[in-house]
Amino acid sequence: MSPATGKPERPVRLGDILLSRGAISEQQLQEVIGLQDKLNKRMGDILLEKGWLEESQLLEALGKQLKLPFIKLRPGLYDPDIALQIPAQTCKRLGIVPLFRLRHELLVATADPQQMPAFTELEELLRVHVRPVLACRENIQGTLNSVYADGDDPLTDESLDLMEPQDQDLELVENTYIDDYARIDELAEGSPVIRLVNSILQRSVNDNVSDIHIEPGRNTARVRFRIDGLLYQVMTLRMELLPALVSRLKVMANLDISERRLPQDGRIQVQTRNRLVDLRFSSLPGLYGEKVVLRLLDKQHSLLDINKLGMSEHSLAQYRKLLQRPYGLILVTGPTGSGKTTSLYAAINHLNSVEKNIVTIEDPVEYQLDIVNQNEVKEKIGLSFAKILRHVLRQDPDIVLVGEIRDRETASIAVQAALTGHLVLSTLHTNSSAGAVVRMIDMGIEPYLLSSALAGVVAQRLIRTICSHCKTQYLAPVEICQQHGWPTDGSVMLSRGRGCSECYDSGFKSRLAIHELIPTTPALQQLILQNPSLDALEAYRIEQQIPSLFEDGLDRVLRGLTTAEEITRVINV
Repeated sequence: MSPATGKPERPVRLGDILLSRGAISEQQLQEVIGLQDKLNKRMGDILLEKGWLEESQLLEALGKQLKLPFIKLRPGLYDPDIALQIPAQTCKRLGIVPLFRLRHELLVATADPQQMPAFTELEELLRVHVRPVLACRENIQGTLNSVYADGDDPLTDESLDLMEPQDQDLELVENTYIDDYARIDELAEGSPVIRLVNSILQRSVNDNVSDIHIEPGRNTARVRFRIDGLLYQVMTLRMELLPALVSRLKVMANLDISERRLPQDGRIQVQTRNRLVDLRFSSLPGLYGEKVVLRLLDKQHSLLDINKLGMSEHSLAQYRKLLQRPYGLILVTGPTGSGKTTSLYAAINHLNSVEKNIVTIEDPVEYQLDIVNQNEVKEKIGLSFAKILRHVLRQDPDIVLVGEIRDRETASIAVQAALTGHLVLSTLHTNSSAGAVVRMIDMGIEPYLLSSALAGVVAQRLIRTICSHCKTQYLAPVEICQQHGWPTDGSVMLSRGRGCSECYDSGFKSRLAIHELIPTTPALQQLILQNPSLDALEAYRIEQQIPSLFEDGLDRVLRGLTTAEEITRVINV
């Protein structure tokens, strides 16, 4: 009923909605109307067949006509436990995804809101009232593949439907002999478990995943991908499938599959899509079973070029100048996962030459570099950073990379090496460049030694960049401009991502680094001699007009590379 006249509202026609949105022309509308009687088909189906309309445009218009929401399905928008109450075959046959149950009402995603027999079947099956919402067919199919990854039988070919079909383009490198006790049925050649593992690895490489988490739960296991620093759930698995899945990965990592009570670490190397990928395997026994984390090290996608680190021109020029020094200590700081090791690898690659003896001490060695002598820490046998570093200095090195300064002994030897004619590069876990100086002094390094040895400090973070496929621009709100000191005359345009299938609906894809670089100057050396506080060092940075991490991040915001919210999230100011 119309609230103004009290008369029934006239239904809005689908064609009128599409015309008003500019989705189709008047000529196309008239042609489709003429074809409806001849073909006995719906208007939407004819428009899709002719390619005049995208399915998302049609469903948005249908949603307005029928007053139904149109959504993009993603993890978090549906309850896997509710979905698993309905047989996989039923959902796939009806083309629906059960979302949430609210008392006696079930929200169901469908691409066809007028398929009443399907809703009736669900209502009779679950004894609930079905309320439809609209979603694209491809989106529904992908979600069904994820929810019902394991199918009704955990070891059937249906378990491979969790992803789009992959070609057999994955090869285990350096495969090893398996003793008889390890030959279980699930690991036989051609097993669905092998194909399942291959599919997970192929998709992770394709989506530039940094870590794969395989986690057991009370009733189901889940697989999550870490992409650009955040975790996304990509599928759920029945618990019966988990032991065989973990055993397959242990076989690939040449580990003992019969040991399930103790943590294990290993290494897997695979080749897919003409790319060689190293995976670090780590298992940890938990309440419901073993959790496995795989860290992906894609050599082809490693940033070994200092020009591609995302540094501003001024910071890059200063970084190059630091690396040209014949001796001194260069520290790269930041929390875990901020790209410190990548920056050091890029520096080593920049300095790499037949004329120089470059030695690295790492835990573990992540990427293998040519003409570089790389050494791995082995704490179990007493081979620590400090012990290797002490012996490395007897190997006539020109440049030494120390993966991390963790204790006073390593810090002391690194400073002595820098003072005796070596260029030493290392990382430190501090939040800012100034914090690195304070931390070294707190470790017991005398200020007079540090002031002479330190060449410079680089603090860095990784921020997500806006997805290029769904990037949009908007006028910066006045309050945001006032908060960051930007002009309030309406001249500031910012960017953000709407969210699409390319970026897991996050609006972000890929990452770049922001930096805060403080080179050592005579003024800074005098300040270090006074055993300065963190506030005094920050005051020096401001006085020297060195951009902070937050300021460097805001510069990326103004250039349309990221958002102010992302900078605030990462820097946490």
